[in-house]
Amino acid sequence: MPIATNPNIFANNPLDRGADKRTDPEWLAARLNDSSSLIVPFWRLNPFVLPSKTPDKPGAIGWIRPGVRGDLAPQEAIWVFLGIDDHIAHFALDISAAGDPERSGPLAGLGTFLNLKDIAPQLAAGDAAILAQAKALIDWHSRHPYCAACGEKTKLADAGYRRICDHCNAEHFPRTDPVVIALVVSGNKCLLARNAAWPANMYSALAGFLEPGESIEEAVVREVREETGIEVGKVRYHSTQPWPYPSSLMIGCIAEAETEQITIDGREIAEARWVDRSAARKMLDGERQDNMWAPPPMAIAHQLIRSWVFEGAEGKTDYSAYD
Repeated sequence: MPIATNPNIFANNPLDRGADKRTDPEWLAARLNDSSSLIVPFWRLNPFVLPSKTPDKPGAIGWIRPGVRGDLAPQEAIWVFLGIDDHIAHFALDISAAGDPERSGPLAGLGTFLNLKDIAPQLAAGDAAILAQAKALIDWHSRHPYCAACGEKTKLADAGYRRICDHCNAEHFPRTDPVVIALVVSGNKCLLARNAAWPANMYSALAGFLEPGESIEEAVVREVREETGIEVGKVRYHSTQPWPYPSSLMIGCIAEAETEQITIDGREIAEARWVDRSAARKMLDGERQDNMWAPPPMAIAHQLIRSWVFEGAEGKTDYSAYD
């Protein structure tokens, strides 16, 4: 039985990641030379995207065939195996060593290299998820070329899911950093806050990194208390969102407040306010309320607010559907 559709951008990856193929060098070599395989090039962490054929439809991933791989990147360039779809192997290739691939070489004039965050809302859900996977992996490899144990150069292994050090035999694996993000609710209102680094009118849910030895619920309670002074009790899971900036997993929750007096921390949080359900709904529709904007639809905070707003509109107050 397939899992339910996740409401968040960068989720719903359609590929079978084929973990059993990552340690099969013969299979990988064959697929990297198979004319049916597909490779998405990344240049300075920006994916190659083809223009839309019609104005009302999004662009698409600029997949290329393995035959031009050698013309785009040196042999030692970072590459990762993404997975399989309909028996076709999919890869990502870092071509950052190329000078300007949009204007010279085999890709010139065919498409553009664009910031994934800018284009994700216009892409098909599966395409955005695949590119998030590819970007996170390429980014990790580019930032971890040396062994954290001995400082020697490491090499790519397991089709991009491991780096090994031949000097001290240490193994290094791509990391994912868990982040809790919680919409705090109390009756008919929710708590929205503005990070000190954000634009003056942008408000969102509260978020913070999960710490070692801490449960998701404990992290929500701690972050909310530290940032706003609010005490929360019941914490319900809503959904998660892969966030490749550089490699986080946003863990979305609904948290029920036990107090309402706000005391901001004065460091991360510049301001926090309670917003009633009707105002929150208008904010989701793009209307400014009391000089406040809601986060855009690509943010998991938007989906948290939306679920709370419409659960309330239907007369429901129990979030057990998100357990």
